Amino acid sequence: MASTSPRRAGESSGSSPPSSPLLASPPSPDRRNGGLAGRFSSLRSAVRFLGRTGSRRLMRDTSVAVRETAAEHLEERQIDWYYSKPVVVLDVLWNLAFVAVAVAMLAASLSESPSVPIRLWIVGYVLQCLIHVFCVTLEYRRRREARGGGAGGDQGTAGSGDFKISIMKRLESGNTLFSLIWWIIGFYWVSAGGQAFPHDAPQLYWLSVVFLAFDVFFVVFCVALACVIGIAVCCCLPCIIAILYAVTDQEGASEEYIDNLSKFKFRTMDDADKLVAGITAPVGGVMIECDTDHPAQYFLSAEDAECCICLCSYEDGAELRELPCNHHFHCACIDKWLHINATCPLCKFNVIRSNLGPEEEV
Repeated sequence: MASTSPRRAGESSGSSPPSSPLLASPPSPDRRNGGLAGRFSSLRSAVRFLGRTGSRRLMRDTSVAVRETAAEHLEERQIDWYYSKPVVVLDVLWNLAFVAVAVAMLAASLSESPSVPIRLWIVGYVLQCLIHVFCVTLEYRRRREARGGGAGGDQGTAGSGDFKISIMKRLESGNTLFSLIWWIIGFYWVSAGGQAFPHDAPQLYWLSVVFLAFDVFFVVFCVALACVIGIAVCCCLPCIIAILYAVTDQEGASEEYIDNLSKFKFRTMDDADKLVAGITAPVGGVMIECDTDHPAQYFLSAEDAECCICLCSYEDGAELRELPCNHHFHCACIDKWLHINATCPLCKFNVIRSNLGPEEEV
């Protein structure tokens, strides 16, 4: 299915609108505690998988394309959110609290004699937290400098910045892998301590159990949240768009610009209407342009007569909006989307840039 209207008379079929990326997703390191950026990086893959294995509606390429675009948009927004000042401060304070508790408990349990080297494991856990704080702080500073410096930096500075990013990503990736291995080692040592461990070193025992349990809870929470968001993107995309519309600032097209886009009424056609119009091919309905003395009419096939955002077929009297790239959607669906991001969710065509003159684009 392709929700595309036939071109108006006089439009050149060879001048197709250029595609522009929705939002560039900058590389971001995985974060161990307090950061879910790495957990949602596979949203687009999940969308493609559900598109291949899901119901007949989810298998349509256009619907999958819309959901991939929404997944990219969500990934970019959640990465920006995770590296916002309040979240970074909370993340750093959270990890430093773990470090402080671990140091205090190690100092208070000097008289304890555990049968396993659990002190070594706690020191390694503290080291992971400190490395994570270091990487998050550097990434936050880099993003602030990039946002403040704009695109005026020289190539030497850009090359040096790319090298630092590469080193930081490898450090954080290594820290993430080490934390997984270290968790397994800690679980083994706690289990190997047996029943004597809580009696010989109760403070160290409960500290290690709390740290291990928190990591399990965090992973389960991240996976569950990622699954909920992935299912929502695939099955209830209008809900995601409505939430983004409610909680984000105006970053896309203005209300005035959206209202100036072509608006249509959809009318279903029965056999009598098709006979009058002289149509023999299967037709789902007709789009009739609103607010004009000479309304254009576009006949849609049954496959084209549905909105790729909400996956609902156009009902008689439904209000539709057509973008400059000739893709059409329900007004209620596309208006909220354009308020968030001024690009077509299907082809990523920038609807605002299309109306700028050459001197304005420069």
